Amino acid sequence: MRCPNRTTILIVGGLSLGIDACATVGPNFVPPAATTAPVYVMAGDPAPSSMILSPENRSAGPWWQALGSPQLDAVMSEALQGNQTLAAAQSTLDQAQVEVQRALLVARSPQISTTAGASRERINTSAFGFSGFPGFPAFSSPTINLFSVGAGVSYDMDVAGGARRRVEAAGALEAAQGFRTDAAYLSLTGNVALQAVRIAGARAQIDALRAIEADDRAIIDIDRKAEAAGGSSPSAGTGDRAQLSQDEAQMPVLAQNLAQARHALALLVGKPSSQWTAPDFAFAQFNPPSAIPVAIPSDLVRNRPDILAAEADLHADTARIGVAKADFYPDVKLTANFTQMSLRPSTFFNYGASGWNFGPSLTMPILGARSRRVHLAVAETQARTSMARYRQTVLAAFAQVADVLTALSHDDEMLAVDDRYEQESQGGLRDAQSNVRLGGGAPLAEVEAHRRVERARFNRIDTQTRRLMDVVQLYAATSAVEPPRSGGRDGAHSEAVGGR
Repeated sequence: MRCPNRTTILIVGGLSLGIDACATVGPNFVPPAATTAPVYVMAGDPAPSSMILSPENRSAGPWWQALGSPQLDAVMSEALQGNQTLAAAQSTLDQAQVEVQRALLVARSPQISTTAGASRERINTSAFGFSGFPGFPAFSSPTINLFSVGAGVSYDMDVAGGARRRVEAAGALEAAQGFRTDAAYLSLTGNVALQAVRIAGARAQIDALRAIEADDRAIIDIDRKAEAAGGSSPSAGTGDRAQLSQDEAQMPVLAQNLAQARHALALLVGKPSSQWTAPDFAFAQFNPPSAIPVAIPSDLVRNRPDILAAEADLHADTARIGVAKADFYPDVKLTANFTQMSLRPSTFFNYGASGWNFGPSLTMPILGARSRRVHLAVAETQARTSMARYRQTVLAAFAQVADVLTALSHDDEMLAVDDRYEQESQGGLRDAQSNVRLGGGAPLAEVEAHRRVERARFNRIDTQTRRLMDVVQLYAATSAVEPPRSGGRDGAHSEAVGGR
């Protein structure tokens, strides 16, 4: 094969120098500035005393371990293995990683092609300035067999950096899906913990309600005995019987709440309700810390998966602007082709049957300028839309955290009221029991006092359930996934240098 001449070497060398000096077109992605807000709650809103703003809010292990429930740890392990929503998110992430590898291959690898064929063609010799072949004047247009095989390779020099921007966009999309997988992980674990708390709360309230119903029946029995002894009229127990009916009406509601929580937990674990039974969670199993560390707002922006996913989407759309701008620049490729062609198979591999070409090819974007401008305008509009979505995601995250914090504050206030009411009710019960022992009190007063204590316990359990659910939501809303991903924020797949 003949070597390329001096002119070809100079052309290729000049193009290489130009490519090395050329910057990648399009804007380089810069992460949006983090919020400078010092707190989450609105001015005048209460904040829970149990919350501590901390620059580092990650626990040593998964966030739910801070709740201190081994049963919850076991169920969480099952959910992480069997939940289908999380499995779908992971599969989508795997697909995004394949797309990145494909973009890298297209951008960095030469494209190789092969051809092979056989044809039968009629040759018009008069087109070459003579009539017929020597010795065969009658065959002015002979029919011949033509055999060929060849191979070619081309490499896109990516002068404007469009291919590099495509790789950058694919890498950002991979990072976005990774963060969405992290968000699905937090959503799953948060929902599992919420259902576990709902089960514990419903079971505790059912127990308290059964004690209340027992006191209702004891009071009705006292009414009947008093009526039988002639000490009261038949209508005296009407209110007590109505109270029992009212209390009994709450039991189906609580039982349905318990059933729904158990069924929801089975769904989260990825099992049919008929083939899996939820544990009997109890409040005594949960032991959350008295002080809950919460990331400061600027750290939340850099650690919360849904915010990072929106940022990575913005990164991808910013890179697509560079892809659109690259279409305005020439497309330069280095190509090399080698072909063997012969009229007869016996001479197919002779030196005279070979042909080749090597050199750069240049494609100029002369036509279609309007279409390219529209493509660029669409890319710029999409980037602005992604920026607005990112900002909205940040605002929604702050609003969610503020809601949970104020809810916790109100929970603490209500829990303090419930504790005072329960203590006062227990004091009244002790007084009633003391009067009965001393012979100066009626059994009815003691039973009614005991019922007040059970009602206070019922109310306190309801408040405790809400508070523990709010604690779970706070952890899920402010926890970072370990280890944190960096593809979208740090631009691990980006090769852009000096955009224009």
